[in-house]
Amino acid sequence: MYRFLVSPRWLAGLAAALVVAAVMVLLGGWQFDRYQTRTAINERIEAAHSAAPVPVDAVLPPPTDAPVGADPAEEAVWTPVTASGRYDPAHQVLVRGRSVEGRVGYVVVTPLVLPDGSAVLINRGWVPATGGARPEPSAVPAALRGDVTVVGYLRRSESRPQKVEQIDGILQSRRITAAEIAPLVPYPLRGGYLQAIRQNPPADEEALRPVPASRENAVLNAAYAVQWWIFSGLVLGGFVYVARREARQLSETVPTSASDEAE
Repeated sequence: MYRFLVSPRWLAGLAAALVVAAVMVLLGGWQFDRYQTRTAINERIEAAHSAAPVPVDAVLPPPTDAPVGADPAEEAVWTPVTASGRYDPAHQVLVRGRSVEGRVGYVVVTPLVLPDGSAVLINRGWVPATGGARPEPSAVPAALRGDVTVVGYLRRSESRPQKVEQIDGILQSRRITAAEIAPLVPYPLRGGYLQAIRQNPPADEEALRPVPASRENAVLNAAYAVQWWIFSGLVLGGFVYVARREARQLSETVPTSASDEAE
C-alpha cells in the first residue's frame, strides 16, 4: 500500500518536507547558540558584581602605531576595570536615543586621559532629553576637574558605527565607537570603552545616572529554539500522517474494485 511513495509527486513532497525540517532544525540550533551566548553574558555580569576591578592596562593596552586600539576580547566584556586620569570635556560626545526606565535621553561619553598620554572613553551616565526633533539634554553635568579614578564595566565599541556630528556646538552621535571618535581627539585612544559604575571623587548621580548593566533575555532564545524544533517535528509528522491517510484510502479502494470485477 505504500508503493505510491516512490512516485515522483510523493518523492518531491518528501524531499520538500525534509528540506523544510532541516532548515527548522538549523534555525533552532542557531537560537540555542544565541541562548548559550546570552547566558554566558549574564553569568559574566553576575560575576562582575563581586569581582575585584582589574587595571585598564590589563585588558585595554594602549594602541601602537595607530590612532585607536583594538576592541577587548569578547570574553573580557563586562569585566570591572579601574582607570585613573583626567577627563577631557572638550571632546565629550553625547550619544542620542538611549532609554532608561522608559525615558529617552543621552549617554555622556567623555575621554579620560591616562598618565601615559593615551585615553579611554568613559560612558559617564545618562541624562534625559527634552522636546524637539533633535532634543537637547536638559542638563549635562560637567566632568570633574583634576585627577579621578573610574571603575566601570569593560565594553566593546558598538556595532553599526555612525559619524560624530557637531550639532549646536555639541558633539553627538548614535553609537559609542572608539574608531569614530579617535580622529577628533589629539591623543591615542584605546579600543572599546568603560561603562562607569562609580568614580572617586564621586559623581553627582542625581544629575547623571549610571547606566545599569543590561542582562540579555536568554530565555526567549531558548523558547525560540524549542519552537523551531517542534515545528520541524510537525512537518515530518504531517508528511507521515498524509502518507498513512493516502494508504488507508488506497486500501479501501482495492476491495471495492475487485468485487466490481467479479460481478
